[in-house]
Amino acid sequence: MKRRWTAALATVAAFGLVLTSAGPAPAASPITTAIYTADPAALVVGDTMYLHTGHDEAAGGGTNFVMRDWHVFSSTDASTFTDQGAKLSLSNFSWAGGDAWAGEVEPRGGKYYWYVPVNGRGAGWMDIGVAVGDSPLGPFTDAKGGPLISDSTPNSSPLNIDPTVFTDDDGQAYIYWGSYNGVRAAKLKPDMINLDGPVITPSGVSNFWEAPWMFKRNGTYYLAYAANDSGCSSPGYACIRYATASNPMGPWTHRGVVLDQVTSTTNHPAIIEFKGQWYMVYHNAAAPGGGNFRRSVTLDKLYWNADGTMQKVVQTTGPIGGGGGGGGQPPTGTNQALAATASTSYVSAWETLGAIKDGYVPTSSADHSHGAYGNWNHQGTEWIEYQWPTARSISKVATYWFDDNQGIDLPASCQVQYWNGSAYVNVPGQSGCGVGANTYNITTFTPVSTTRLRMNITSRTGYSTGVLEWMAL
Repeated sequence: MKRRWTAALATVAAFGLVLTSAGPAPAASPITTAIYTADPAALVVGDTMYLHTGHDEAAGGGTNFVMRDWHVFSSTDASTFTDQGAKLSLSNFSWAGGDAWAGEVEPRGGKYYWYVPVNGRGAGWMDIGVAVGDSPLGPFTDAKGGPLISDSTPNSSPLNIDPTVFTDDDGQAYIYWGSYNGVRAAKLKPDMINLDGPVITPSGVSNFWEAPWMFKRNGTYYLAYAANDSGCSSPGYACIRYATASNPMGPWTHRGVVLDQVTSTTNHPAIIEFKGQWYMVYHNAAAPGGGNFRRSVTLDKLYWNADGTMQKVVQTTGPIGGGGGGGGQPPTGTNQALAATASTSYVSAWETLGAIKDGYVPTSSADHSHGAYGNWNHQGTEWIEYQWPTARSISKVATYWFDDNQGIDLPASCQVQYWNGSAYVNVPGQSGCGVGANTYNITTFTPVSTTRLRMNITSRTGYSTGVLEWMAL
């Protein structure tokens, strides 16, 4: 089977603009800071991962999308990505009027078909067109000369956006798309630019809003999509739910949330296997100057349960690395924790508080070989603390969380505090307290001079928390 992967709901860049390639940028947050990117579609060809993304160009403080072209990023390690430039724009479609949103590239017969939603010049709003090229980098040209799907297509979605295309083992290709709760599906003819039969409304896709992504694993079909119901996100935000089926046209069975809401109101998934590791590719507003209309593509590792369900993706804030192991190296600088006395609100009798400052580099969050701090079976907020006999200047902490895949799990949140001489107060200018697995979560803040530093750790419902290493720099 040819594996495919897509992410939708997009944005795009300047009319006809082609940017030169900026050098490789570290993933996972984000893949680049040179431009704002959104709605990734992921494709693996040989030993290379390609991300076809939208391009956000809204000004700071803007209140609407400004999107006029699509970029292609490439990587051979899923850790550093090179911007290959804008490879498709609105100017490639003579019938397009604006709104270059989320698309996906699907290979077939040595060609690469890029399905994109644009605002057509005819009746209605969004149409879906198709461009074709000889490689994942193009050059791409309009393959049809008009929309593949429009408001005039019988049983089309209330909003025809976010196409995802999947080719099954037998060569039959399928397209899913839609928004405003209107998911739609159809077969594609072998030419990949015409529908083959009626448009259907798949059943069982609970709480669908937009941004479908379809793929197959071990004989099971998976459909991930953005949902914005109160069961998974705050008002105005989206999470990523997913469903499974034994037939590519459904019916589907809802399985749960695989990605919680992010820092942007929109969300859009692409799920892909690359060199033996699965990834969730998505966007958020975490880049400098970012926002709901200035988003940035990122990716994190995705793991599977034995029954074929997906584990919820842990959103990280630093490089994810390309291999499978996890760990990484600690940040550079003088670790003031080594000279501190550690204390805590609670530690389990069989765990070791001193492990948090023994300088050991864990191989993963499950690495218990050198001991760990854990507070099972306490839930809610617990704390760990460092104390020095004289004041130390601290501007950064790095936390490697402990997760035993049992009663101790990654925390829901954390907060760094310092002793101001009379009370504990939050450190000023905290960058955010990461809760990612298998990595050092680095939190920066305005330097403080203090004799005590504390980390408040709030657990997820039903779990306790733990720490393998806590550095103070």
